[in-house]
Amino acid sequence: MPQKTVPFTKTGIGKLPNNKPVIYRIQTEDGRNNYTGVAKRGRVYNRLVEHLPKGCDPVPGTKVMVQQVDSIAEAKQREQAIIQRSQPRYNINGKGKLIP
Repeated sequence: MPQKTVPFTKTGIGKLPNNKPVIYRIQTEDGRNNYTGVAKRGRVYNRLVEHLPKGCDPVPGTKVMVQQVDSIAEAKQREQAIIQRSQPRYNINGKGKLIP
C-alpha cells in the first residue's frame, strides 16, 4: 500500500491522501515513533490536526508517516501490531498504560 511522510504541520498534513483509511505514525526528528493511530477515509486531515500542539489530543512530533489500507478493519489490525512492536510513548489508555 502507498506510504508517505510529510512534516507534522497543517501544511504538511494537508498534502496527505484522504481517499482511503490510513495508519499514521507521528515521529520524532530521529524517526522514533511517538504515536500510532488510524484515520477513516475522509477524516485523515481532521484526525491529524487533533494531534497538533493546539489540538484536543496533542502529540509531540516533527513528521507524520501515513500508509493507506483497503479497510478500517485492516488498519486497526495493523495499528495494534505496530503498537505492540514499537510501544509508542503516547499510545496510552485512560489508565496510563500502553494499549495492548
